[in-house]
Amino acid sequence: MTRLYHRLFRADQFQVGEGNISGYIACFLAILSCLGVLAFHFPEYLTTPELRQNYSVEFLRQLMFVALIISGSLGLLNFVRNTNKRLGATAWFFIVVAIAFGGPNVEVGDFRDNTPYLGLDWFILDLLGSTLIFILIEKLLPHRKEQKILRSEWQGDLNHFFVNHLIIGFVLLATNQFVHHAFGWAVSETVQGFIVQMPFLLQLFLIILVADLMQYFVHRAYHEVPLLWRFNAVHHSAKEMDWLAGSRQHILEILVTRSLVLTPIFVLGFPSEVISLYVIIVGFQAVFNHANVRVKFGWLRYVIVTPQFHHWHHSSDKAAIDRNYAAHFSFLDYLLGTAVKGQAEWPDKYGGVGDYMPEGMLRQQLFPFKKKVIARLFNG
Repeated sequence: MTRLYHRLFRADQFQVGEGNISGYIACFLAILSCLGVLAFHFPEYLTTPELRQNYSVEFLRQLMFVALIISGSLGLLNFVRNTNKRLGATAWFFIVVAIAFGGPNVEVGDFRDNTPYLGLDWFILDLLGSTLIFILIEKLLPHRKEQKILRSEWQGDLNHFFVNHLIIGFVLLATNQFVHHAFGWAVSETVQGFIVQMPFLLQLFLIILVADLMQYFVHRAYHEVPLLWRFNAVHHSAKEMDWLAGSRQHILEILVTRSLVLTPIFVLGFPSEVISLYVIIVGFQAVFNHANVRVKFGWLRYVIVTPQFHHWHHSSDKAAIDRNYAAHFSFLDYLLGTAVKGQAEWPDKYGGVGDYMPEGMLRQQLFPFKKKVIARLFNG
C-alpha cells in the first residue's frame, strides 16, 4: 500500500499546471465512490447505526453520482492534456469498478440490525468533509506556507485515519460496555434529573467541561507515567502539523481515553441532543487544533484551546514538554499550572524528543510493545 501511495501521490509532484491536482482529485473521488458502493451492498456490516439514522440514502446516491462525473471528467482531462495519464487511468479504473458493481443505483433493502460492523460510511463522509473544509482553511490561513498538502509521512497518517474510523463500532461497543459495567453503580436519578432541568447552553458547557477535565488528567497521566507514555508517544511523533496529524494515535490509547471521558457523561446522564452536539464540537476542534493554520483569537486563547495552544503541546522545544494538556478549555492548564508561558507565539519544532518513532501505521502500533522501548523508558 505504501509503495502504491508513493507511485501515485508523490508530494514533490504536487504542482499547479502539471495535471497532478486534477489527477489527485479524480482518484480521491473515484476511490471514495468505490468504497461507497461497497457500503451500499453490505450496509449491515459496513455502516454505522448511529450515523445512518441521520443521513438520506437518496442524497448519498446523488452525491456519489456527482463524484463519479467529476472524477471521470478530471481523469479524462488528464488524457486529453497528455498530463499524468497514470493518475487518470487509476481514477477510471476505480470508476469502472464502481459502475460495474452498481454505482449509485445499488438497491438497499431491509437488513439486520445489531450486527458487528465497520464504520466505512463514517470514514468516507468524514474524509470527504475534512478534506474539503480543512485543506481549504490551511491554504487560506496557513501557519507554515511552505508546508505541502502531501507533507512527509502523510500516507501513514491516512492509514491511521482509515483504521480509526473503521473500528468505530468496536470502540463504541467496548467503551459502552466498560462504562455501564464499571460505573453503573454511580448513576443517580436525582443528579441526572438535575442535569436535564438545566438550560441547553449550560448543559453544553458542562458536558464539555467535565469531559475536558477527565481528558486533562488522563492525558497528563499519559505524559507522566512511562508505561502510558509509550502509547501517547505515537501521537506526538508527527514532525509536521496539519488536519491529518491528529489521526496518528495508538488504538489502545483511543480505547482507554474514550472510555474514561465517556464515564462522567454517562454518570451525569446528559440528554442525547447535547451529546450529539458535543460530539460535533469535539470532532471539529480535534482536527482544527492540529491543522496548519494561523488564526488570531486574542484573549479567547486563554479560554479555549486553539491551534496555537495545541501546537505548543506537540512541540519538542524544552519549554513545551508536558504542557498544554487540555483539549477544549485552555483555562484548565492556566489554573492547574501546566500552560506554556512566556514563549514565542509559535514553536519551532514538532515531534518527540529523540525522534525514535518508526514511520508507518503498523510499526507505530507495535512500537509500545518492543522490549528495547520498554527498557529504555523505565531505565530513564
